[in-house]
Formats: sequence, C-alpha cells, structure tokens
Amino acid sequence: MKEITIETKIGVFESMALVPEPVKKLLEAAKVARGKAYAPYSNFAVGAALLLDNGEVITGNNQENASYPSGLCAERTALYYAGATYPKAKIVRLAIVGGTMHGETSTPVAPCGACRQAIAEYEIKQETPIEIYFTGVIGKVIKSNSLSNLLPLIFDKSQL
Repeated sequence: MKEITIETKIGVFESMALVPEPVKKLLEAAKVARGKAYAPYSNFAVGAALLLDNGEVITGNNQENASYPSGLCAERTALYYAGATYPKAKIVRLAIVGGTMHGETSTPVAPCGACRQAIAEYEIKQETPIEIYFTGVIGKVIKSNSLSNLLPLIFDKSQL
C-alpha cells in the first residue's frame, strides 16, 4: 500500500477587526440571518450569507423540524435559494456565523459534511472556487480559498 499526504491551507484572522471590510459586511449579513434561525430543538443557530458575482447577497439560516432529517442547514438554505433565483450567477464568497443560543460560541463553526458536499457541487458547476469564511459568535474567523481545502476527496458527477 502506498500512502499519500493531503495538506490543506486555511487562513486564520485572530479577530473580526482584522477581517477585510467586504468580508466583515458579509459576516454581518450572516449574523443577522442567524438571528432569524428556527432552532428550538438544538438551540444552535447558524446564519449564512453568499456574495454572488452579480453583487447580490443571499442569506439563509438553519430551519429545524421535530422530524430531525426534515430540517435544513443555513448554508444549504442560502445555496439552494441562490441556485433557484440566480441560476447563472457564480458564488464568490460564503460567510457562516454559528453558535449556541445560550452563550457566545468562540469556536469557529465550519460547514457540516452535507453542506460541504453541496458547496462542492456549486464549485464544480461554476468552475471557480468559493471563498469560505466561518466563525463563532465571537472570536477567530477562518478563511478557506476553496471548498477543496475543507473536503479534499469530493464525490462528484465524474463518479456517476
């Protein structure tokens, strides 16, 4: 057996004050969207904001359901709305803010596996990477230049 090493590079902003202004605005839109999340079961609210190449900003938040598999994450809520409303637009940047509703989460909240797969589909479709920024309610902000840094071995249409 041959072993391979997979490396990933991400950026870390130690505080929101160090984040570039256009990204701060997108993170603020995600924070506002987070405030509208419906999360009565997990009490963990997440907001997402997408910047499209046409200048539109699309937001989404997690929507839970008593039948847990029927809920939807913030990232996919925003992605699918953007895809349905602006099918030819490319996603330039994605910002995610998440954390418990009972305190200030300081650990950056990365996209779950299902959301990573959905983001991968859009990167492949548009043939350009999507910058991804994620944070907790307070603290560090993580930057990935592409979904491939967060999910290096993707499942895509070439395997079908």
